[in-house]
Amino acid sequence: MHRAADEFALDPVPRRRGVVRVFILAATLAILAADLVGFTRLTGEREPEIAGVERFDIPERGHTTDPVTYDRIPPAGGPHDPALQNCGVYAEPLRDENAVHSLEHGAVWLTYRPDLPAWQVDMLSGLIKGKHHALLSPYPGLPATVVATAWGRQLAVDDPADPRIARFVDVYRAGPQSVEKGAPCDGGVGNPLR
Repeated sequence: MHRAADEFALDPVPRRRGVVRVFILAATLAILAADLVGFTRLTGEREPEIAGVERFDIPERGHTTDPVTYDRIPPAGGPHDPALQNCGVYAEPLRDENAVHSLEHGAVWLTYRPDLPAWQVDMLSGLIKGKHHALLSPYPGLPATVVATAWGRQLAVDDPADPRIARFVDVYRAGPQSVEKGAPCDGGVGNPLR
């Protein structure tokens, strides 16, 4: 009997099993701690209030090559084309399905009525100049002069100089509502003016 105990003490298999168990336990605790820290950071970061911003639940975000009928103009999310719209400034209306893909990546899309005077379009262009994850384009049939859109968020204003537009761009461009935060806003379709 004494001999079996000595053999067990010299057998490295039980020792290895113990080391593996300790390693698994430590790795599990590290993952749980990282999740807790990440959760705390996400829940600790509150979305700022901007007067007039509407919030929408967007339950579906799959890819489709078919035309999509959206529930608002311009759309604030939903099914979209597999190719995103390259971010930047455009002089022509964009295809909704491509722009929505950019919204999924964290883009803000500023749309304006096509009859907006050029100097006001330039003012809007200045709000996104040099900023990644931002689109600007005319949009026929808008319910307001300018509509700022991010995934699940929208602000409609009649004054292109309204300071809430710039605030919307700053808060929601690659912001807390982003579904695929950090995803690119280029490599898709379209040739922006800048």
